[in-house]
Amino acid sequence: MLELDNVAVHYGSTEVIDDLSWSMGTDGSVVTALLGPSGCGKSTLIRAIAGLEALTAGRVVFDDRDLVNTPAHRRDFGVVFQDGQLFGGRSVASNIAYGLRMRRWSRPAIRSRVDEMLDLVRLNGFGDRRVEELSGGQAQRVALARALAPRPRLLLLDEPLAALDRLLRDRLATEISDIVRATATPTVVVTHDHTEAALMADSISVMRAGVLVQTGAPEELWLRPTDEWTARFLGVTTVLAAEVTDGRAVTSLGDTVLDLPDGAASLGLRPESVRAERAVGEDRSLGVVAAVADLPTGRRLRVRTADAELDAITSDRFGVGDQVALVLVPERVAVIQGDGAGIDG
Repeated sequence: MLELDNVAVHYGSTEVIDDLSWSMGTDGSVVTALLGPSGCGKSTLIRAIAGLEALTAGRVVFDDRDLVNTPAHRRDFGVVFQDGQLFGGRSVASNIAYGLRMRRWSRPAIRSRVDEMLDLVRLNGFGDRRVEELSGGQAQRVALARALAPRPRLLLLDEPLAALDRLLRDRLATEISDIVRATATPTVVVTHDHTEAALMADSISVMRAGVLVQTGAPEELWLRPTDEWTARFLGVTTVLAAEVTDGRAVTSLGDTVLDLPDGAASLGLRPESVRAERAVGEDRSLGVVAAVADLPTGRRLRVRTADAELDAITSDRFGVGDQVALVLVPERVAVIQGDGAGIDG
C-alpha cells in the first residue's frame, strides 16, 4: 500500500536519508516497525511520509498515487508523536473530535464517533476530563484515538511510548497493537526499542544511518541478522566463528546442531544463547565467572574463557571465581549472514 521510491531528505549539505526505497502494507502485515538507533533518520522518514518534511528527491506512493505534491492535511494519514501533542485546556472528547470537526462531520456523528473511540481505547467515562489530568499512558491513548477517529488510510506512530516507563511501555505496546488491528488500519511505528517492535509489529525494518539494512518478521531478524552491525544492534554480544559439517557446528565453545550448509559460519550469541552449568566431565568448554547479576528474567553470568568474556544464563548458584561449563543453546543462536571469524565479545 505504501511505497517509497529512491527517497532522499537533505538538510543543506547534510544527507539524512539518501536513495531509500521501501514498501509496506502486504497482506497479513498490519503493523510495520521502523527500528533503529537514535539519529539514524527514522523520525525524518516518518515525517516525510506524512508530508511534514520536504523530499530532496524520490517519491512517496500510496495506493498507486504519488503524494509528493499532496500537502500533509490532504494525505489522510493519522500521526501520533512521542509527546502526543494534545490540545491543552480542552477535554478528552474535544481532542478526539478535532479531526472530525475539521472534516465538517455533523454533531451527532461526532458524538457517536468520539464515544466509539473512547470505548476502543478503554477510556469510557473520560470524555469530559481535561487532558492535563491524564496519566502518560492515558494521554497517549487519547492521541491514538484522535488519530484514528477520522478513519485514516495510514497511521504513523513516531516513538509513541518513548517517554513512558518500561512496564507501561510493554503493556501499552500490546494495547496499541490490538487497537490498530481491531480497526484494520495499516500502521508504521518508529522505535529504537527491540521489545516494543516485537510486541507491536508483524514486520520490522532495521534502519542505520539513513539506510534500511534488513526487513523481516521478528523471529527472522533475531535468528538471521544480515550482518554483524545488525546482529549487535539486535542484542548479540559475542560473535563466534564456526565450521559446519553435516549439520553440526564446531566452535571454540563446543559443538551444536544447526541447520546450515557445510562450511564456515558466523554465530551471534546473546546471553540466552549460552547456558552455564556445573563443570563436570572433561570434554566441555570451561570458563571462570567474572560477575553475577540476578535479573527479573533470571540469573546472568559474565564468564571469562581462554579467548574472551561472554554472557551466559544459568539456573544454578555461582559466585565470582567459580569454574563453569558452557553449553550453546542452538534455538537461541543467531546465524549472521555476513562473514565473520574468531571470537569477539
